Amino acid sequence: MRMLSINLTTLVCVLFISFTSFSQNILISGNVRNIDTKEYVPAASIEMKGGTAGTFTDEKGNFRITTSKSLPVTLVFSSVGYDPQEIVVSNASDKIQVDFNPASSLGAEVVVSASRVPEKILESPVSIERISSANIRNTPATNYYDMLKNIKGVDMVYSSLTFATPSTRGFNGSGNARLNQLVDGMDNQAPGLNFAVGSVVGVTELDVDNMELLSGASSALYGPGGMNGTLLINSKDPFKYQGLSFQVKEGIMHIDKSQTDHPTAYHDWSLRWGKKVTDRFAFKIGAQFIQAQDWIGTDKTNYQAGDVSQNQYGNVKAGTRVSDPNYDGVNVYGDETTADLNDPNAPALAAVAGGIKAQLQQQLPPSLYQAASSYLDSTVGSYPSFNVSRTGYDEKDVVKNTTVDVKLSGGLYYKLTESIEASLVGFWGTGNTVYTGSDRYSLKNLKIGQYKFELKHKNWFFRAYTTQENSGDSYNATITTRLFNEAWKPSGGATGWYSQYAQAFLVSKVQPYIEALATGSPFSPTPDPAASSLARNAADAGRPAAGSSEFKTQFNQIAGTPISKGGGLFLDKSDLYLTEGQYN
Repeated sequence: MRMLSINLTTLVCVLFISFTSFSQNILISGNVRNIDTKEYVPAASIEMKGGTAGTFTDEKGNFRITTSKSLPVTLVFSSVGYDPQEIVVSNASDKIQVDFNPASSLGAEVVVSASRVPEKILESPVSIERISSANIRNTPATNYYDMLKNIKGVDMVYSSLTFATPSTRGFNGSGNARLNQLVDGMDNQAPGLNFAVGSVVGVTELDVDNMELLSGASSALYGPGGMNGTLLINSKDPFKYQGLSFQVKEGIMHIDKSQTDHPTAYHDWSLRWGKKVTDRFAFKIGAQFIQAQDWIGTDKTNYQAGDVSQNQYGNVKAGTRVSDPNYDGVNVYGDETTADLNDPNAPALAAVAGGIKAQLQQQLPPSLYQAASSYLDSTVGSYPSFNVSRTGYDEKDVVKNTTVDVKLSGGLYYKLTESIEASLVGFWGTGNTVYTGSDRYSLKNLKIGQYKFELKHKNWFFRAYTTQENSGDSYNATITTRLFNEAWKPSGGATGWYSQYAQAFLVSKVQPYIEALATGSPFSPTPDPAASSLARNAADAGRPAAGSSEFKTQFNQIAGTPISKGGGLFLDKSDLYLTEGQYN
């Protein structure tokens, strides 16, 4: 009986202590807004004066903070662009309404790109352009990369809908290697492909806190890729940005129906969830899905390729497929294969002319044969060079324009002390898009993941990260189409495409001459464009029609065969591991 009494007493004491301890935690909540516009102020900092407790407002300006101190307590409110305020809380049951006064001082925004440690933008030794999450949220743009083109001195090149490349101070191009792109401190460049994939694989739009663009040389801080500048994309801190967010963007493309039979839909869905579990631990997850029918290259301007070994650059020239036998259209693939039919080392015209003369000798009287033979020789000799290209296919036939972009991200954050934070962050993405470099590339099922561990203090940091890349089923559209042409009919050989072309061309030239001699009628020579057209039609006999089952079967087979084995598929499974740190 005595034992039972002691246990009951102990239980009552434990319950009382637990109840007392619980009752000492005070919850204070409220809202922060702009006193002039009455708009909510997100990500405003709230700290307990004389203590360690703190929090941030959500997207609607709401906050909740817990303290074990007895009332009254003083809360300190601050945010970039506003004057700080201190409010004494005497009654926790009252919801606090804080009205921020806009600050009159300029340059108070905090940046890290100038010296890799936080500092006010006015104190930065170099010029920095900064885009905040509020700018991203309020600007009508397809994605946050599109906002960069509105910054002074920035040029943008779009290889496709989701592949944008920024550049500063000239030297712009697709996949610009002169401008670093860092996502949460990680180089966003694909290790093997050698171009940044920030707009394809990276931070989801809802998770972008800000972007900082450092124009000009920054190689000392960010490596040799920063000759023309550095772009920093910083994701949101889950301690600061909490709650569940969901964003839907819908649009309509190809309204003019110039590239499609009907208008197509644009879908962009994204979500983010950030949660501060305790004062020391927080996490976040995010996802984004984009799908659309991308634009198709339709410019078929004739192009003269330059000789890179001689520092000669290509340029456009007059002519079409009908008027120029050596036509090479800008957005036409497969016509890059070209040959000189009167090349002294491989005189296709002369060889074919010899075969034609052998046939004519058996068919014609000696006098008529001699005249026809002389005419053939003079025809061949009238072309010092005779460059002819293979017949190509339009971009819409060889490049898939269905854009798909899937991004997943997550992070775990733990404050080891009040000034040191450890984080484990990952970004993973996959999708289909198009990239333009020296050739046109169809990036299909491209997968890239970046995973980082970081220790961070206001004066130093240490991080280690890896980039894992898999090119998937990506292929070089130019090489693939050229190989496809070789597959259905080889260029060389006695029965090859060029031999058939030369045969039909010379026959179309000599046939009217023979008929004129035989009948005594006036001779009307066949014009070169007409002869070339007849020759091309003859050589293209058996050419698979674009979109046919035969075309798809052969093309997909070549596109799925690695380049090393005679196909157009480029295999790239590269991994990058990097460790770095800095103390200031």
